Amino acid sequence: MDRKEIFAKVDHTLLLQNATWEEIRQICDDAVAYQTASVCIPPSYVKQAREYVGDKMAVCTVIGFPNGYHTTAVKEFETKDAIANGASEIDMVINIGWVKDGKYDQVEEEIRTLKKACGDLILKVIVETCLLTEEEKVKLCEIVTRAGADYIKTSTGFSTGGATFADVALFAEHVGNGVKIKAAGGISSFADAEHFIELGADRLGTSRIVKLAKNEQAGGY
Repeated sequence: MDRKEIFAKVDHTLLLQNATWEEIRQICDDAVAYQTASVCIPPSYVKQAREYVGDKMAVCTVIGFPNGYHTTAVKEFETKDAIANGASEIDMVINIGWVKDGKYDQVEEEIRTLKKACGDLILKVIVETCLLTEEEKVKLCEIVTRAGADYIKTSTGFSTGGATFADVALFAEHVGNGVKIKAAGGISSFADAEHFIELGADRLGTSRIVKLAKNEQAGGY
């Protein structure tokens, strides 16, 4: 697979707590240079990043991140605020406690609420696969599909594990028509990236792929 094809599916990501504007600016520059799908950054930098990149790059941000246990009202406000500041893609974290409690209707309604706030903009739903059973993963494929989200996303990169080939294959088998897959966290090589795409991932959440292309040490998300 051509590297340009891989870059076109990468959400070039920096979500560390200590990320500075200088570092955010650098990944914006890199995203534009390598023509990634988007730059994925903390909400507090969205307005500044949008003003910096203009129309040259999609700006993605995260909602309810990384734990997902914010109230729906807070997540809805975060989403609307991020969009007002210039975000064009939203990656939300579900309430995993609700999943464990079997409150699937509430999980679905929350996704619907945020998708309504997004309108025509892209909503990706982070389900944190490392904390889920196989049954829960399949159930969430159904819920994300019914709720009308655009993507199901494996991981925040801040929990006990990131994307796995098995989880992406499982998603590809169980998501409904129109729902795409984002693999995120721990994608450390071009070979891994290509295999995730072959298995059905349409987006890759990572900082390492661009670092590898720049011959830098590929640490991080």
